[in-house]
Amino acid sequence: MMFQVNDLVVFGNHGICEVKEIGNLRMYEADEERTYYTLKPLYEEHQSAVYTPVDNRKTAIRAAATREEAMDLIDQIPSIEAIWVLDERERECIFKAIMLKSECAGWMQIVKTLYLKKRKRLAEGKKNTAKDDFYFNKAEDLLYGELAAALEVDKDGIKDMVMSRVFSDVTN
Repeated sequence: MMFQVNDLVVFGNHGICEVKEIGNLRMYEADEERTYYTLKPLYEEHQSAVYTPVDNRKTAIRAAATREEAMDLIDQIPSIEAIWVLDERERECIFKAIMLKSECAGWMQIVKTLYLKKRKRLAEGKKNTAKDDFYFNKAEDLLYGELAAALEVDKDGIKDMVMSRVFSDVTN
């Protein structure tokens, strides 16, 4: 699928980006025969632009969620399965695979799982593991960025909306 200038896309770990330009790059490292997307990450202030070949096969690039898709995902939160894997290495492998797919539903699954796990551990007087915190923060950042862009609200508003759905699922 070829994207157009001004389209919102999700590109790897950069998350939600706007397509700013499409064309050849006049840079030392760039292949002059290839066409590139120039992407502007919406929530990475330190990153002014990201360049990727239009025919990139290594890093996932996809159309960003629509408003309807974002609302459907938020409505599905109560039915999203948590990933209860006790073995830390196995859990990390599962999370890594989910992150590589670069999909909202997967990020939501990680966020829900680790939010519930963190609440349980805190109630037991324990801290979360560093790996769990890493995956929670990364999934949360990517998920909220994409949902915020789709729903045209700020990321904090999305976080509140998601957490209230996760929390209501726990109390019901």
